[in-house]
Amino acid sequence: MAPGVGRSSRAAGKRGGGAASSSAAASACVYYATTGVLVALCVAGACFLTSTSSASIAGADGGGDTAGGGGVTAYRHTTRSSFAYEVTREKSAPSPPREVEAEEGSAAAEQERRNAVAVEDPHAAPDLDERLSGGEDLSKTDAAAVLDKEPGRVASSEAAAEEENAAAAGSAGTEQEAAENDPDEQQPSHLQMPRATVEEKSLDGGIEEESNARQRQSDEEDRMSAAAGDDQPGTGILRREAQEDEATEQPLTEEERSSDQSQVEEDGRTLAESDAGLEEGGGGEDVSEHKDDDADGTGAGSENQNGGVVDSLPGEEERGEDTSVRAGAWATQADQSHREKDRRKDDASGSVTDVKEERPHEWRTCNVKAGADYIPCLDNEKAVKKLRPENFRRYEHRERHCPDEGPTCLVALPRGYRRPVEWPTSRDRIWLSNVPHTKLVQVKGHQNWVKVSGQYLLFPGGGTQFIHGALHYIDFLQQSMRSGGIAWGKRTRVVLDVGCGVASFGGYLFERGVVTMSFAPKDEHEAQVQMALERGIPAISAVMGSKRLPFPSLAFDLVHCARCRVPWHADGGALLLELNRVLRPGGLFVWSATPVYQKLPEDTEIWKAMSALTKSMCWELVTIKKDRLNGVGAAFYRKPTSNECYESRRRQQPPMCSEDDDANAAWYVRLNACLHRVPTGAAERGASWPADWPRRVRVPPNWLNSSLTGVYGKPAPEDFAADYQHWRRVMDRSYLNGLGVDWSRVRNVMDMRASYGGLAAALRDQKLWVMNVVNVDAPDTLPIIFDRGLFGMYHDWCESFSTYPRTYDLLHADYLFSKIKDRCTVLPVVVEVDRIVRPGGSIIVRDESNAVSEVEKLLKSLHWDVRLTFSKNNEGVMYAEKSDWRPELIAEPT
Repeated sequence: MAPGVGRSSRAAGKRGGGAASSSAAASACVYYATTGVLVALCVAGACFLTSTSSASIAGADGGGDTAGGGGVTAYRHTTRSSFAYEVTREKSAPSPPREVEAEEGSAAAEQERRNAVAVEDPHAAPDLDERLSGGEDLSKTDAAAVLDKEPGRVASSEAAAEEENAAAAGSAGTEQEAAENDPDEQQPSHLQMPRATVEEKSLDGGIEEESNARQRQSDEEDRMSAAAGDDQPGTGILRREAQEDEATEQPLTEEERSSDQSQVEEDGRTLAESDAGLEEGGGGEDVSEHKDDDADGTGAGSENQNGGVVDSLPGEEERGEDTSVRAGAWATQADQSHREKDRRKDDASGSVTDVKEERPHEWRTCNVKAGADYIPCLDNEKAVKKLRPENFRRYEHRERHCPDEGPTCLVALPRGYRRPVEWPTSRDRIWLSNVPHTKLVQVKGHQNWVKVSGQYLLFPGGGTQFIHGALHYIDFLQQSMRSGGIAWGKRTRVVLDVGCGVASFGGYLFERGVVTMSFAPKDEHEAQVQMALERGIPAISAVMGSKRLPFPSLAFDLVHCARCRVPWHADGGALLLELNRVLRPGGLFVWSATPVYQKLPEDTEIWKAMSALTKSMCWELVTIKKDRLNGVGAAFYRKPTSNECYESRRRQQPPMCSEDDDANAAWYVRLNACLHRVPTGAAERGASWPADWPRRVRVPPNWLNSSLTGVYGKPAPEDFAADYQHWRRVMDRSYLNGLGVDWSRVRNVMDMRASYGGLAAALRDQKLWVMNVVNVDAPDTLPIIFDRGLFGMYHDWCESFSTYPRTYDLLHADYLFSKIKDRCTVLPVVVEVDRIVRPGGSIIVRDESNAVSEVEKLLKSLHWDVRLTFSKNNEGVMYAEKSDWRPELIAEPT
């Protein structure tokens, strides 16, 4: 046949080219037709496979319920915020493929897989304070090992995850197999079936039921945990929440696991890059150690198996949370203060903005008249020049007048400054070069206030009213009131000393178990408060002028005035009425001054005015005693414990305060010459005397009952107890041994954001004192602190503190900087920290990781020695020590 064909072809070729062209066209048609049939068969096969796979999925998930094509595939994923979604796929009505929907569905599926990654609950980890308080150094690798070895940790190793997946495989195997065979995961986008629609479940249905079930389980586990004798309140709750979150996660396919692992690694790299100033640590834990060359190896960063640094309070699930919102029953000074209300109006108009530092700050030394003693809010000469003569009569020129913006310059050191003398030697002598002022030596030396001896300032322990020593005078006061019962260190624990001088009275009361808040103005008695603080005696620069003292009402057990030069009887007795506000009902006012025991015309006139005023205030003159050794006398007045006397007065002068006059409002509130009613109800604060010291530091005040919600969300007594145990645990397990603090050199301590005073209570056995600062925008817990036998004051950290430079050994900032950023910038606050802390002093910062990182950068630029940083689950701790560095550049004059 082949030869014939060849001949025919040749013959045809001879007849012309038209037939050849027709044959080629026919062959091409056959070829394309065959190709089209093959493509159609492939498409049909793909559709058939897709339908079969969908049917198998429906059969697996829906059982035999396929009538009417109503089979539904449901995947349930509950996130940490308890939102539930239901993914449905309708078999009976497939839609034609649409590439746009396929691409959007692919993106949604990818996002869903990312959301399904099982992220470890930050509250599941036990106390992080256990990392840094032992005898071994905690490196980054060691930190990861510690996390993996802890028995209570949820999903802390791959083995635990595998066991959980194996346990879930029996119930979820069908869903996993269906997910692995899902054609949408394997086919090209133009062949994919329509993506599943996502519908949010009604919040009135399954979510509430699930929440109720979880709550019942939570209550049951709480009872089980209590029966087991858990010694760390709240840890079991945190672990349980993590387990519940873990249990809601569906088992993932191998492909999804691989994708999720890649996503976790990517997120981890992003987090590590964003945490500036912190080094990476294993298991989500960042540890950065900065050690000196101490030979004993007990510096910062050591680890203790029994404690740690980052330790959240039970019930305080979000340490950065605004507790003032959750504790709605607590008032704040910001709400009460007239000045703060004016400030908030300015803030609303845009006067306060979030300013970010774009480049490193150029540090300069302050160029001010006060020099090394600069107190920004008390040395504001521009503001003082604007005052009128009547303002000076009320001593307003000695009050706080803060600059519009916090200073960002650094206060210079005095020439020849040396590290302070340690307590208790410092009570009797300090370095003259640290407080180079000798005017008081000339004016008060004959009264044994202070003397100069070589390179020291000596303090013989005398005063204007106790030349022969404070201890004799202190014993004289107690003996004078045997019937009334001063009982130093038991009944009488917290004392206010007005016009304190160099604070020898408060300094020697420490020997009687009494803490004294001493204050005096920054006036012609040069550096008297600075000398007190350099001695290691608590004191602040303040004056009784036109505004209330920064203390709550009913706070002090006893108020003392020894020749304090205050005109108590002037202006309708406004200043003495302010003492009445802060004095506890039944408390004593001890007045040791010349009008009590001298008969000069001026003294007699003052005594008559004072007698009339105290009688109209219903104060009882208990006794007048004379100290023969010192040749002085003292009058003892007692504040009433009921309102009967107020109601029976013939002449209502001074008047009773109006009901809207909050006695606790103190921050920039002007004095009001009126009397506040005495609390008499059993549940009212001040109606009864606190327990004797030291029991009062441990037990909640009797008015703090369970009907009140505490700062951290629990009933107030439970909140109080949890806070106390929390800070005792932190102190014992980490602060005392784990940070490298030389506590023998620590005397003056400030808790910059105190709550219940738990830190000060935990430190009460140490030879130091703590100034508890309650922020004006925080719940007003300062009355609780005073009722515990501790002391403190209100303050706004957007302004400078009323103390001299270089007066504190240790500052403690618990979630201060992350809170303050909502109201002012961090830079001036860090500058204020640098002003307050002595060279060689230190700060402990506990805060959100980004806030700790920001403070760390600023302190490093100030040449502070950052000894340790530690972060875990966006919670960090930093310990840093101040150096002697001061910049060479000088700021512009202010």
